[in-house]
Amino acid sequence: MHGVLRLAICILLTVVASGAGSQPLAPKQGAAKQGVESPERDALNAGTVTVITAPIGGPMSIMGSDMASVLDDGDKLRVLPILGKGAVQNLIDIIRLKNIDMGFVTSDALEFVKTEYNIPDISNRVRYIAPLFHNEIHIVARQEIKTLQDLNGRRVFAERSIGLPAARIIFKRMGIEADIDSQTDPDGGLQKLLSGERDAWVASVSKNAPVIKNIKNEGGKFHLLSIPYDQPLQDIYLPSSFSSEEYPNLLPPGTIDTVAVSTVLMVYNWPVESDRYKRVARFVDALFDKIGQLQQPPRHPKWRDTVLSANLSGLVRFKAAQDRLDKAQAAMSTSPNPADVEEFRTFLSQRNGRERVSPEETAKIYNNFLRWRDGQR
Repeated sequence: MHGVLRLAICILLTVVASGAGSQPLAPKQGAAKQGVESPERDALNAGTVTVITAPIGGPMSIMGSDMASVLDDGDKLRVLPILGKGAVQNLIDIIRLKNIDMGFVTSDALEFVKTEYNIPDISNRVRYIAPLFHNEIHIVARQEIKTLQDLNGRRVFAERSIGLPAARIIFKRMGIEADIDSQTDPDGGLQKLLSGERDAWVASVSKNAPVIKNIKNEGGKFHLLSIPYDQPLQDIYLPSSFSSEEYPNLLPPGTIDTVAVSTVLMVYNWPVESDRYKRVARFVDALFDKIGQLQQPPRHPKWRDTVLSANLSGLVRFKAAQDRLDKAQAAMSTSPNPADVEEFRTFLSQRNGRERVSPEETAKIYNNFLRWRDGQR
């Protein structure tokens, strides 16, 4: 834990943000009389990276827009977000489409694409820059379905872009055989559930998802189904929970267990000497330098869940990102401010009331602590 804590402290205290916001393209000298000249094509392409997000409305598309605004550096770096179809198609597009550099991908999409599309070497084709946030797996089921095993033989809706990977993987690993409809669009799938044509609906989305919170559950016909954090799921998913405060329309007072999946910024495994690698490396530098700006309002609140140093099991980090972390590790010979460390320990003790905290949680809480502390002074 101490290593991750020191790494998080070092990154947060030693990285100097550039402070520059979006910068307009500067006109060439002497262009005032004839109008502003457009930038050279080669220079424009050399400074542009593409990131594929998701349909409008979720955190992915908004966070892509945030990156375009905050990381922009004129003709040196331009982030071009592209609306995608969801995590599975994003991963395929990163591998197959020539103009896609990186994108938002959930970690269970890797397992899904490897098996569904027979791409066994997928872990060699992509690298990850950093895990960004988590999506919880929601299963909205009819009230008579009490456990996950009750879904055996049932009719389930799991839309391809937001629910199918989780449904396929969880059901297979838990020995559940269900009739899965993945072709209907989300609105149509929800209507099938409400009308009784389907028995459950699986969706991998962030907590407090409006589409789920807004289900009119008159008569209490539906509820959120608990997903136990059993051993077959633990290599891909993380433990999480839902509360009645988050979904008063679907839960009685209290909480239930569920699982969550990491949403990761994934990049094609570009050769180190290639122009595409160098472009993404410039993006990585900007992301590490300006993560503090992305974690402040008015940017999407999911940025506050991002811990750049967090590891993703089973995948290799993009070299430029790993180099940044290694550089921060090497800088640890210069210790962080002892007063900050002691103040942080006190903060942890008061906030958690326990001695053992996971390394990832420690790094995240320290990040939040710095923001809180700066706001108090």
